[in-house]
Amino acid sequence: MVRIKFFLFSILFLCSSEILAQTENIKGKIIASGDLVGIHIINKTAGKFTITNDFGEFEIPAKLNDTILVSGVEYVPKEIIVDDISMQAKQLVINLEVNLNVLDEVVVGKILTGDLMTDIENSEAKREMNFYDLGIPGYTGPRKTQSERRLYEAQSGGGLVPLNPLINWITGRTKRLKEQIEREEIGIAINEAKAKYAKVIFEDEPFSETLQNEYFYFCGDDPSFKTLSDVGNELVMLQFLKEKLEAFKIHLEKK
Repeated sequence: MVRIKFFLFSILFLCSSEILAQTENIKGKIIASGDLVGIHIINKTAGKFTITNDFGEFEIPAKLNDTILVSGVEYVPKEIIVDDISMQAKQLVINLEVNLNVLDEVVVGKILTGDLMTDIENSEAKREMNFYDLGIPGYTGPRKTQSERRLYEAQSGGGLVPLNPLINWITGRTKRLKEQIEREEIGIAINEAKAKYAKVIFEDEPFSETLQNEYFYFCGDDPSFKTLSDVGNELVMLQFLKEKLEAFKIHLEKK
């Protein structure tokens, strides 16, 4: 009987742990009397962010007990803890108050301004823990591309002296395949960054579509770009892109 109770308790504990760790895409709606577009939604716990569309709608990945910071220039900042009801409904409805403060105030603690980069720096957002932190083996990589499969074939072979890898190394085919894979990966990362960050990066910049493309390729030339893209922390990547924007402006002036 004791063993049965222990077994049932273990199953219940494992199921509860899985529910707590499960990340879902939560859809949200901002209710406010002012402008609803471009309000910043920051998941401080997971290090993710997004902005609202013209109708105050958004979608952001979150799990139980994550802290969501909602910040807009004309609104009073608001923090929400994702509870089990929100997780089950996969939906958040957030009411914001218009910021009517006109007097100077003494502020104690973190300052939330409505500016995305400032609020990110003040939010103490942390990277989400993964299985590497816990010492658990796992794989999160994508399926191999055609170039990656060709490289694998070029580097594999049988026998006491595998001839296929040796021939490909001598002829330079292995090196060319590696360079091709690297170019493809950077190109994919550039396209993903443009789709995700362009609206935030250029919200106050009168850059043409051509200049925006040139800017993202300028970022892709920096070795840190691919590394940050692989890490997947959106807040750190956004900070990097903001810094590269200033460097890109200097680059344009020199041209």
